[in-house]
Amino acid sequence: MTFRGRDHMGSTDPLSRGGMGAARIRRMHAPAGVSRRDFLRASAAGGVGTALGSLVGLGLSLDVATARAQALRIKDAKATPSVCPYCSVGCATIVHTIDGEIVNIEGDPRSPHSEGALCPKGAAIYQLHKNPNRATKVLHRQPGARQWEEVDLEWAMDRVAELVKKTRDATFVERLADGRLVNHTVGILALGGATLDNEWNHIQQKLMRGLGVVAIENQARI
Repeated sequence: MTFRGRDHMGSTDPLSRGGMGAARIRRMHAPAGVSRRDFLRASAAGGVGTALGSLVGLGLSLDVATARAQALRIKDAKATPSVCPYCSVGCATIVHTIDGEIVNIEGDPRSPHSEGALCPKGAAIYQLHKNPNRATKVLHRQPGARQWEEVDLEWAMDRVAELVKKTRDATFVERLADGRLVNHTVGILALGGATLDNEWNHIQQKLMRGLGVVAIENQARI
């Protein structure tokens, strides 16, 4: 993404990223005996420290090359519409895949509210999928232990179900002191994500209500 006097939302405000860059250039003064043009060339080349920086310093635009490189990266890729997994705004994205492997994720310009723009978190969601630090195993830490251990997924699911039942049995309240029937438990809290789809929300609500859970919240409202 390139910025030329406008930020990613199209602003020309002097406090935008492009405006601040222009303001910094205006505040720079060339040393005595050096023309302004040569000073800007040297500053760009030295600041970036690459051949590309020298080209920028000479005033050459890299927009065409950048656009071509982006086009080549997603050439022959399958485009799938999706939604950013972070906040409740739900910005639309386009996921590009080649042979089932994600090669690029970017904002979808068809989105009525984000119009293809993504915040820094949304712009980095590619790293959620392609990241050597991403956990791919179920980790469990025994009570009092300091180290995490890899465990089988089936064991982990059974353990969660076991603890849910244990907590519900220990905290379930059938009637209040005045005799009112409530059938609820205050020992379990359900917290949903901002981008859960309607089908999941329906099943989640049925499960939690069936267990008698009172505290049902969603990250989108928080």
